[in-house]
Amino acid sequence: MKGSANTASAADSTLSYRHSRRSIDMPASVLMTLFCLALGLQQVAIKAVAADVSPLAQVALRSLGALLLVGGLARWRGLRAADFRAHLGPGMLVGLGFTFEFVFVARGLDYTLASHMSVFLYTAPVFAALGLHLWVPGEQLARRQWWGVGLAFAGMAIAMTPTAGLGEAGAIVLGDALGLLAGLSWAATTLVLRGTRLSEAPAEQTLCYQLAIAALVLLPAALLLGDIGAMRPTLPALASLGFQTLVISFGALLLWFALLRRYWASQLGVFSFLSPVFGVLFGALFLNEPLTVNFVIGGGALLAGVVLVSR
Repeated sequence: MKGSANTASAADSTLSYRHSRRSIDMPASVLMTLFCLALGLQQVAIKAVAADVSPLAQVALRSLGALLLVGGLARWRGLRAADFRAHLGPGMLVGLGFTFEFVFVARGLDYTLASHMSVFLYTAPVFAALGLHLWVPGEQLARRQWWGVGLAFAGMAIAMTPTAGLGEAGAIVLGDALGLLAGLSWAATTLVLRGTRLSEAPAEQTLCYQLAIAALVLLPAALLLGDIGAMRPTLPALASLGFQTLVISFGALLLWFALLRRYWASQLGVFSFLSPVFGVLFGALFLNEPLTVNFVIGGGALLAGVVLVSR
């Protein structure tokens, strides 16, 4: 009898969980479009003021600023120190993955175009799917998804092919490779979240781990490299840092987690592929970045492969 009661309780819990999420509606569509617009502007915002504040220093400072905001929100929501200690191990791994992701983004933007970084960063779903296939039971890839993996890797090869008419071709290939490493780091973070109890923790807690490790690692690194001392606090630089802190590292990520609690993740994921598209458009519009034929073809194939893998 007790077993039957437990089974019924679990079924009720599952049913309640399923009914707590609904199909995407107009408000969610608008919010997801704004979310993707913000992420599409992220690499452009970093690259636009790189002459005044190095990308590494930008990521370090925005992580510290957002940590103060998210930490205050976590305290207001009632999270205690014991809650953070309970998930400290996976929390540190998630924080390191987040930190390396943006180290590669920051360094990659020293060499490549913002539009390129926007696309190569979004290889993360492909790497995550391969990791889940290998290590998580029940997450094995179907035949259609393997076609998507192949298409994505073919797109990478085409998009990274040096273009004779584009100056600093070797440097751009290096920056693109760093973008791929950023995507791999993002995928590693996803695997830790999927494979540990940290997935059950509040969004504010996960963000605090990510932002705290990033600030602790990147601020000393930026100081030692002289990036902090070389900063020029111009108005565009301050505006970019404010946008990255308030809109990207604080608002956009919390919005994403809030939407995940209310709507089906598969439907929200379709919208997320707008981010690299916006990134390419904004790079061409605001930074006058060229769109080469091989990058357009390869980037399109890469994103199509990501869609096949993620659906």
